[in-house]
Amino acid sequence: MNAGEDRQLIGAFLEMMAAEAGAAANTLMAYERDLRGASEILTGRLSAASGDELKKLGEEWLPLKRATVARKSAALRRFYGFLHDEGLRADDPSAALPRPANERPLPKILDHSSVDALFAELQRRKDGAGDAATLRMAALVELLYGSGLRATELVSLPRNAVSPDKPYLILRGKGARERLVPISDKARAAVAEWAALVPRDSVWLFPSGKKHLSRVRLYQLLKELAAAAGIPPERISPHVLRHAFATHLLEGGADLRALQMLLGHADIVTTQIYTHVDSRRLIDLVNSRHPLADAPPR
Repeated sequence: MNAGEDRQLIGAFLEMMAAEAGAAANTLMAYERDLRGASEILTGRLSAASGDELKKLGEEWLPLKRATVARKSAALRRFYGFLHDEGLRADDPSAALPRPANERPLPKILDHSSVDALFAELQRRKDGAGDAATLRMAALVELLYGSGLRATELVSLPRNAVSPDKPYLILRGKGARERLVPISDKARAAVAEWAALVPRDSVWLFPSGKKHLSRVRLYQLLKELAAAAGIPPERISPHVLRHAFATHLLEGGADLRALQMLLGHADIVTTQIYTHVDSRRLIDLVNSRHPLADAPPR
């Protein structure tokens, strides 16, 4: 790839960030500045960079502040994730980028009352018109929150991916890694209601035109649902519901390794970010279960 192709792909990435993630103008300018700067250092090879090249890029950043390196790394990781999700790269080399200790922000999550409000709005719609759009939305939300699917994984599900008699599906996610995804009885029922309306010759569970539902449209539908449920639309996205799935499982006592498997994380370090939400339970666990918890002070 050359500098011209870098510019084209950076432009496509920024368009996606504006449409799907609703990124503000300042955020888009920061992404563009960081990506173009990295492209210049790599002589126009940012889009095709190898892991070794990204390690050298990290060395170029050594004189910079840790927060600046964190921001640049985050921008590039998001960029390579976009290229991989869109099939523009077969791999994602971003693991080679530096990870300053204070780099990762805490994930945005929805509390239980907000999730309840979403499902209450879906039930209100079912009790009303109960049309195809409502049944599709119910299936989408049940799978996002009930199984923690990524947006791309969800919209590209094959028509028969969720079987009425199997409480799980085998999913090929990021990095072509396969994982077993449990599907709740409620989610399977919602999918079955929707699937009955999907044309039998459809390749996709959520068809749209000649392809499947787009991530951008999924994002828009969730925003509309949130607004109707009285939730600020900026608080919700497919990824926020995935975070809520993980957070609420952890609150309920899920094992971190099991959560790693359910989310399809290659590295448990990625999963550990969710422990921030449950620190109180972990402290209570030590105080109540540790052998010395009831020992008198010496």
